[in-house]
Amino acid sequence: MPLVALTGGIASGKSTIARRLAEHGAVVVDADRIVRDVQQPGSPVLTAIAAEFGERMLLPDGSLDRAALGGAVFGDPEAVGRLNAIVHPAVRAESARRFGAAFAADPGAVVVYDVPLLVEARVDDPWQLIVVAHAPADVRRQRLVGLRGMTGAEAAARLASQVPDEARLAVADVVIDTTGSLADTERQVDALWESLGDRIAQRAGR
Repeated sequence: MPLVALTGGIASGKSTIARRLAEHGAVVVDADRIVRDVQQPGSPVLTAIAAEFGERMLLPDGSLDRAALGGAVFGDPEAVGRLNAIVHPAVRAESARRFGAAFAADPGAVVVYDVPLLVEARVDDPWQLIVVAHAPADVRRQRLVGLRGMTGAEAAARLASQVPDEARLAVADVVIDTTGSLADTERQVDALWESLGDRIAQRAGR
């Protein structure tokens, strides 16, 4: 029942790695999707967000105004902390439920948790392997501008708001370098898949 954490900074190629692992048969649980799911209209999480940050966080249909919430907390560590105190426990509970469901359906499954905020919130969980998607900051900045339409300043601000690359690399059991071509990244993921059992055993033996 391998439980693997996959993390990486913005525009690091993490989604590409998750997709390739899914093609090999892994069950990928997406933390960002869980965040959206636990913030559905009428949910306790969304009710708490509105109570903490104001009703202006809600759109007329009762759903979360993500832009308004982002504007309210971006660059404000204290506000981010208050938001995380609401969201993280719900995400932790729902992710655990999904892990359990995946293993109940297939006790031999490889479950991969695609989680951007591993270092910030989940690094001490009982992962059997931690995989980090990595590309230098300048490469990721170019991707944010070229592929996501951000300005240079917006891209720089997003990168600066995340933990340093060194913090992610420090917890990595496996680093996938996504600087090169898509084929190169996929080759690294394929090699990881083939050696997954050995790598998990090595980590357990440390």
